[in-house]
Amino acid sequence: MSARVFSTLGLLLSASAAVLAAETPATTPSPAVDPARNAAFAKTIQPFFAQNCFSCHDAEHHKGDLNLQSFTDAGAVEKNRDEFELVFNRVRHGEMPPAGQPRPDHDQQEAFTHWLAAEFDRQDQAAPPFVGHVAPRRLNRSEYDNTVRDLLGVDFQPADDFPPDDSGYGFDNNGDVLTMSPMLMEKYLKAAEKVARTAVFGVEPMQPTSYNIQPWFIDYDTTKATKTDYDKTGMSLPYALHTTYRFPVEADYDFSSVLRGFRPAGCDPAEVGFWVDGQLVHTGRVPTLYDGEMNGQGDKFRAHMTAGEHWLAVSIMNIYDGLPPAYGGPNPNQSQERIGKSPTEFLVSNLGIVGPYDQKLGPTAESLKKLYGDNPPQGTPDAARVRQIVGDLAYRAYRRPVTTAELDQLVGLVNRAQKDGDSFQEGLCLALERMLISPNFLFRLEQDPPAGSARPVNQYEFATRLSYFLWSSMPDDALLRAASEGKLDQPAEVEAQVRRMLQDPKSFALVENFGGQWLQFRALESHQLERKNFQQYTDYTRMSMQKETELFFDHIIRDNLSVLDFISANYTYVNQRLAEFYGLTGIQGAEFRKVLLPADYPHAGVVTQASVLTVTSYATRTSPVIRGKWVLENILNAAPPPPPANVGTLKEEELGVSKTMREQLEAHRANPTCASCHSRMDPLGFGLENYNAIGAWRDKDGNFPVDSTGTLPDGRSFKGAAELASILLLDKDDFAECIADKLLTYALGRGLTPSDQAAVRSIALRLAAHDYKFSSLVLGVVDTPEFRLRASAVPPSKMAQQ
Repeated sequence: MSARVFSTLGLLLSASAAVLAAETPATTPSPAVDPARNAAFAKTIQPFFAQNCFSCHDAEHHKGDLNLQSFTDAGAVEKNRDEFELVFNRVRHGEMPPAGQPRPDHDQQEAFTHWLAAEFDRQDQAAPPFVGHVAPRRLNRSEYDNTVRDLLGVDFQPADDFPPDDSGYGFDNNGDVLTMSPMLMEKYLKAAEKVARTAVFGVEPMQPTSYNIQPWFIDYDTTKATKTDYDKTGMSLPYALHTTYRFPVEADYDFSSVLRGFRPAGCDPAEVGFWVDGQLVHTGRVPTLYDGEMNGQGDKFRAHMTAGEHWLAVSIMNIYDGLPPAYGGPNPNQSQERIGKSPTEFLVSNLGIVGPYDQKLGPTAESLKKLYGDNPPQGTPDAARVRQIVGDLAYRAYRRPVTTAELDQLVGLVNRAQKDGDSFQEGLCLALERMLISPNFLFRLEQDPPAGSARPVNQYEFATRLSYFLWSSMPDDALLRAASEGKLDQPAEVEAQVRRMLQDPKSFALVENFGGQWLQFRALESHQLERKNFQQYTDYTRMSMQKETELFFDHIIRDNLSVLDFISANYTYVNQRLAEFYGLTGIQGAEFRKVLLPADYPHAGVVTQASVLTVTSYATRTSPVIRGKWVLENILNAAPPPPPANVGTLKEEELGVSKTMREQLEAHRANPTCASCHSRMDPLGFGLENYNAIGAWRDKDGNFPVDSTGTLPDGRSFKGAAELASILLLDKDDFAECIADKLLTYALGRGLTPSDQAAVRSIALRLAAHDYKFSSLVLGVVDTPEFRLRASAVPPSKMAQQ
């Protein structure tokens, strides 16, 4: 039986218990239970129900099909676990009793939730051990690219050509959704050949091709810009062109910029600047024509580029220099004048890339080292050396020792090629292709234990779990060595390996793949906006927004900081463009740097970072509902249920004109069906309403001043993001469970079940006991039975039925 079946069985049992409760007298007792637990239930739980809940949930009313009066002793908690979990969460989050009803005494509420939490833990510890079964997991696209990079030194990202990966439980490394289609298998075959030949022989000679890039959005409203909107470095100009481009090989490339717009005749030539990865590499001067029209004018140059992805930027450096005051030039009498026609209509409209020229041929030094170590063969290696080379590669590709039969098969491919007159290198390519299409490479295979049981994963399986958890890639030599020496069952060694891996640059994969999906900033690139309403949202701004959150997350990992910084940090990472966007001063240049925010600055943690605020908005406006839901799901671990059908929509034409967002949502909450969830979501979202749909500060929404006050169901009130962050910080135990839940889901590659909640709570408790340090979060996940054990596909309960 799978974990899902186990969960379903629990739901069926709970439903049966509810039916029995409705059909039998309210005082029907549960089976015999420890008298001490019954006494505690009678002292703590029943009085709480009687004073705070029976008016809606007794035998007469049983609102929501919940009759709490039928639960008469401690045994009811185990028999009706789902109902008690629901009650526990509603009370803990202040959602029950509902607004307008008397609030329970604080000490009484604490005693109630503390007893139930302890009872849940007791039940989980007493239950038969079951750690959930994970389906065989193929490598997702990110894992495939990272693995061939670390295995063979190949970094052209072959998985870009694969079909997109599906997501399950919020992450795209979920074993249940990583299916294998005929199309994907065909892509694997093509990728294996290209990867193998690139590693052994290098990239094949390429003919020059051209690529043309245009800005994301260049139709700007020029009437509202002022001279102070721009800097003189060029990088932060709203009309610059920013993009990323993956160069296929190391070689020379021709670059050309094309300008569009008007620059008055007689002005100085326009100076065009070109940046690579934030560094100015070229400037050129473009003369102004007699009629001032610049359409088609531009600059050209050639530069040597290394293979891989680079950030490119082109802009006009001296957009004001040499202009008369009427067009925005120096005016001693009016420093804040409006810009005229020229500067705001003068921009970079195209970037052309042509190449490669003078391509660097042959395998890279990195690939040679990955293939042969420090001793590349001179000429054709002998049989023993061939076997060693192939065996070492297979050991790393399969992430375990290879069998004699496996090695014989791979070496046989090399020998067969040589017998046919091909070189050793051609034979090695065949062996590599065979490795790269093997299930042992494409899947993270683990041997199932006997049905109905679980076993500790072996050393190599554990090493693989660790590396794909923290690096989204294969184990490195140090981790494989620890596995081969049997050290990964020693707590001190495991902790040392985890700390080492978190410090390795490859841990940035945890930022991109876990952080990007948990915080959802990975969706920023595809997020759609009504661009004419948000002229600040250029490619450069969007790229800077994402980089801020990535560097912020990476800083917490590398410096082993408290995860509570995600809620309340008084620092962030900005470059000049983002600093201007946020209204911070004194930041010059394209480089990102850590900045401490002023004490009165209205930002705190990731909740107020522009990346998160943008992806939780609509194309044309903010959404307190989406933002509130995001906080519930990703900070408070209290995701609301899906909305019912036909809930209605807001009247967009009235927003900011005749009614505020708050007024429309208050009318929506008048429906009792909607109120139960919106009373939780909306106040959280209102606290972020000072940020528009791209995260820029605002004091008004249309014709109305922004009202950023909110009152939570438990009665706590706040105004604005800073006070909201303070309240979220008071609920740090909820956040600890939330991030533990998310990270455990990601690490296991499966959705969590009720039987996993004990592990979630243990991780959260460990986190709190170690000052909420990020390393303690990771070590807590790694130390759970769920991470260390392999369960069969059939759990014990199913075996008992067979």
